[in-house]
Amino acid sequence: MGSMEIRVKLSRQGKNTTLSELYINDEFICYVLEDSIRDEKIPGSTAIPAGRYKLEYNRYGAMNGRYQRWYPKFHKGMIELKGIPNFSYVYIHKGNTHANTAGCLLVGNTMRYDKNFGDYEVHQSQKAYKTVYKRLSALMEKGEVFIKVRY
Repeated sequence: MGSMEIRVKLSRQGKNTTLSELYINDEFICYVLEDSIRDEKIPGSTAIPAGRYKLEYNRYGAMNGRYQRWYPKFHKGMIELKGIPNFSYVYIHKGNTHANTAGCLLVGNTMRYDKNFGDYEVHQSQKAYKTVYKRLSALMEKGEVFIKVRY
């Protein structure tokens, strides 16, 4: 099949959050929540830099073990974005607020703006995660998959 590219399109910027939309073949799949975009990286509190990154499975670590227990029917490893300068262990996973991101991409079917904190949240995250994981996993079986962030 060759290679496939999925896209994460920047949508809005909150005080500590970056809200984007994930597309596969130009089809909107879900929202993505990340930390703030910063010129200077703050570990665990910075959105990944714009770019094109390869998706690969990471089958090591405690998070992989948890997801394996939660989703034994389809989990094949954490989906990791590889080759990001100065970042490692950047996964696509579930969560709701920037407190859950630690530099990763959280997925959700709905989003909400919290006026009190000036930040975005994603919700229905588990449902979105199952959909995204199964779609990406099926593509990864067929060939290389790249994610283009903030096009």
